[in-house]
Amino acid sequence: MALTYNPISFILNIDIYLSEIIKTYGSLTYVILFMILFLETGLVITPFLPGDSLVFVAGAFAAHGAINIIFLFIILSAGAILGDTVNYWIGSYFGEKFFLKSRFFKKEYFDRTNEFYRKHGGKTIILARFMPVIRTFAPFVAGIGKMNYRRFLLFNISGGILWISLFLFAGYYFGTIPFVKENLTIFILIIIFLSIIPLIVEYLRKK
Repeated sequence: MALTYNPISFILNIDIYLSEIIKTYGSLTYVILFMILFLETGLVITPFLPGDSLVFVAGAFAAHGAINIIFLFIILSAGAILGDTVNYWIGSYFGEKFFLKSRFFKKEYFDRTNEFYRKHGGKTIILARFMPVIRTFAPFVAGIGKMNYRRFLLFNISGGILWISLFLFAGYYFGTIPFVKENLTIFILIIIFLSIIPLIVEYLRKK
């Protein structure tokens, strides 16, 4: 298939796209996967890029020898951790300026953000790893709130490694099961659905 990028198609058919990327680019696949995770976690304008499903499917491909599981773990963990780090510093440097100047926000909103991350920042950074969109915005808001960087880095590294480990090695293990291999698209949809359940629950709770 031609590698024409369509966000929805790419997310729902990530297994097909990744297969084509491996065939077309070989070892450069690691660089491509690194960049996807780096951008998904590092820029607030790219929360639509795949995260959980990409890591899971990459693990499934590694189970069949298409790519190396150890290299994947290192590369994907680095992408996730560096992405959050860059996002933090963007929020820290630019976020407050835009936040305080925007007519949609008040100074009290910034103060609340700062206080929230001072009290709950670590837990938020780790839990956000497992929620699409929130995963992208959490480090940015942590930067806006001036969360202590050493504390942020600790939870960033631990959360990033935990996130990658769970989905990558789950894909590596379940990818060897014939039923999973033959129905990978269905499992991708299940992963996407499970990842947005916390967002749905929170929305319904507030309503």
